[in-house]
Amino acid sequence: MPDHAHDHAHAPDEFGRAFAIGIGLNAAYVAVEAYFGWQAGSLALLADAGHNLSDVAGLALAWVGAFAGRLSPDERHTYGWRRASILAAFANSILLLVAMGSLAWEAIGRLHAPQATQGWTIIAVAGAGALVNGATAAMFVRGRAHDLNIRGAFLHMTADALISIGVVATGILYLWTGWERLDPLASLAIAAVIVAGTWDLLRQSVHYMFDGVPDSVDLGAVRALLLSRPGVRDVHDLHVWAMSASEIALSAHLVMPKGHPGDEFFAGLGKDLHDRFHIGHPTLQVEIDCRGHGCGAARRAPGSR
Repeated sequence: MPDHAHDHAHAPDEFGRAFAIGIGLNAAYVAVEAYFGWQAGSLALLADAGHNLSDVAGLALAWVGAFAGRLSPDERHTYGWRRASILAAFANSILLLVAMGSLAWEAIGRLHAPQATQGWTIIAVAGAGALVNGATAAMFVRGRAHDLNIRGAFLHMTADALISIGVVATGILYLWTGWERLDPLASLAIAAVIVAGTWDLLRQSVHYMFDGVPDSVDLGAVRALLLSRPGVRDVHDLHVWAMSASEIALSAHLVMPKGHPGDEFFAGLGKDLHDRFHIGHPTLQVEIDCRGHGCGAARRAPGSR
């Protein structure tokens, strides 16, 4: 049987509360922003309300993904549903890009037929949005570094807070200049900022969906670490991939002519892989000899099969 050194890391359970609070706050704010955007005739407010609505859906997707990732494995899904968090991050990025495409299309139309807006209403409603979105983003700060799904939620809320601040600035400039095209121009700028921030999330989630090596892992350095261990003559069938938005797995064959090195060897190697590369699920198999391509016919160390 292959030797394992497991250290499972899951998205912290307390983020479930953060998701619930964030969804509730943002859903309420969407209704308020859409109403006042319609009353003020502000495309920037209506566009931001539409974007916030997509974020409510995005937060819900991320929450479902985090929940599914904690479901226990079974005989049909031996890794459980951990990849759901990656799929949620992907769906989130697509949702954002579609929303921004619709926003940009409407803004271009408004440039040709500008409309007057109510500056003070825009300032007040967008200011409230900056507070709501900023508070929601703050709840996901701790999890953003090591979980792609949590990072997606954090980026959504941070982008919203910045957008709301931008809309406040638009309202102030409109009161000062009275320039009616300022509102759709601000909407286009908002769309551009969000697309730029979302593109990396889309790229990384697609990369993970196809078992790509996580950006945080240098595969050459991992190979060098394995080869540096006493008794390891060669390393082959080395694979590193993301099991979920926060878990990294590794599998490899170690060519060791002297056979099985003992449990202490694997415990130390597993710790180093975790500490240096955040790899929490390594699966390592010892091969006594490896003469051809692959090791299907190679002699395995005692204790392996």
